[in-house]
Amino acid sequence: MEIEGTKFGSITIDRKIYEHDVVIRLSGEVIKRKKKLSKKYYGTSHVLSKDEAKFVFEKGCEQFIIGSGQMGNVHLSPEAEAYFAKKGCKVLLQSTPEAIRVFNKSHAKKIGSARAMTRELADGLCRHCNARFAPYCRKI
Repeated sequence: MEIEGTKFGSITIDRKIYEHDVVIRLSGEVIKRKKKLSKKYYGTSHVLSKDEAKFVFEKGCEQFIIGSGQMGNVHLSPEAEAYFAKKGCKVLLQSTPEAIRVFNKSHAKKIGSARAMTRELADGLCRHCNARFAPYCRKI
């Protein structure tokens, strides 16, 4: 399994292009990220909730590599951090380009989640608060 890269609105894994955020299972299966599990608590998918952490985690996982977008906008809630720590799963949260490099080099039993550059960032405006660039979002 290889993540080849990402660009505005998509991520390419094993020569297949996905136009949504993804989760890569231990088996290598690629599924769509269930952002609603976090959005219902925080009003944004930029914060990973405990519910989403439970959906993502698989028994036997040693490492969870999260691509937090091109500009690093995603972070874990304290409850999600505690959940992964309780499960003994090391979390690496990095910008998506760096997370791709780490994921491709890692030999650990790992799961990955990558955030494709969303259209809200592609046009330069945050859809939550209309800040010029999402890192300045007042709702994150």
